[in-house]
Amino acid sequence: MARTAVARREQKGAAAGARARRSAPRVPLTIERIVDAALGVIEKEGLAALSTRRLGLALGVEAMSIYHHFRSKRHLQDALVDRAIGSIAMPPTGLPPVERLRRVCHAYRAMAHRYRTLFPLIALHRLNTPTGVRFIENVLALVAAVEPDPERAARQFRAVGYFLTGATLDETAGYARGPSAAEPVDDAYVAANCPRLAAASRYFKASEWDATFSLGLEALIESFARQSAAEGRPGAAKRQRVASGSTS
Repeated sequence: MARTAVARREQKGAAAGARARRSAPRVPLTIERIVDAALGVIEKEGLAALSTRRLGLALGVEAMSIYHHFRSKRHLQDALVDRAIGSIAMPPTGLPPVERLRRVCHAYRAMAHRYRTLFPLIALHRLNTPTGVRFIENVLALVAAVEPDPERAARQFRAVGYFLTGATLDETAGYARGPSAAEPVDDAYVAANCPRLAAASRYFKASEWDATFSLGLEALIESFARQSAAEGRPGAAKRQRVASGSTS
């Protein structure tokens, strides 16, 4: 009986929504509106909730109308990833190469936090749209300005990618939000049996993420300049001084 009452309320709600859509002024459906609405659905209900049916409800249109702009859900996902990647500002050209590389890494992390709920898709999505490959090309150029050797530049680009992906996934959707043990240990157990973990745990909090991210990024960047200096490449010693913050 309770289920019947719920069903009646849902039917009335759907009918009221349909009447409202018919009486409301028609706003042209555009790619930008669809992407905005999709991001809204994901932000409120999670990535798994995104569907053309749910998107149609958010936009006040029939779900089939969305297919006039996106041939499939995969095409819509491409547009969502492009929106996020396209929001990453490239650093000014007048800055030293190391500083430009540092800034784009921080800009990528900032994007991950802006699109926190979407980011698991971004992190695992191949960036093989025009927007995606241009972004990769631009970052490769920044790495090459620090490390001119093509092989080492390619490997260092990948190393930076490993670090960025792992760090941003952990901060936005990772370990702290992952599944827990059925019967997790309490703080007293950790204090009694794992003193190093108990002491370190204060640095695992969100308030400490900025310092931890900077520590890892600087270690990577400094290693690039240090390796170049060890191999005696032109300008390498200067790059190492810039990476370490020294001007002498």
